Amino acid sequence: MKKLIIPALLVSLSFGSVVEQYLTNLKTEVLKNEQNFKGFDVKRGEEIFTSTHMGKKGKEISCSSCHGIDLTKSHENFFTAKTIEPLSPKANPKRLTDVKKIEKWLKRNFNDVYNREGTPKEKGDVITYIMSK
Repeated sequence: MKKLIIPALLVSLSFGSVVEQYLTNLKTEVLKNEQNFKGFDVKRGEEIFTSTHMGKKGKEISCSSCHGIDLTKSHENFFTAKTIEPLSPKANPKRLTDVKKIEKWLKRNFNDVYNREGTPKEKGDVITYIMSK
């Protein structure tokens, strides 16, 4: 039984450190322009994630159009109909474990929904929202 607990603890610690370091870097970026910044916010992240916009290909979409509202479940991509595995790291331990992948997908998905790259504050809020699910 001890053999199972230690690897699970290591995965948990490495997951937390990757996301926490990423959020720390984003916070540093936000503070350059917003000296009164208090921290990332789940509610702002939820608003960014669920609000609809005229996105890619002139379609009205939101992040939840592809990832769903329940981030612990798989969902179908709005454009490709491919299955997207759960976005919540609680349901899918592979999520949010690699900074390059986090940056790649945030950039791509903000472009798909908002037709622009997200700001550091928006990215931090969205990651904070995803982590809460």
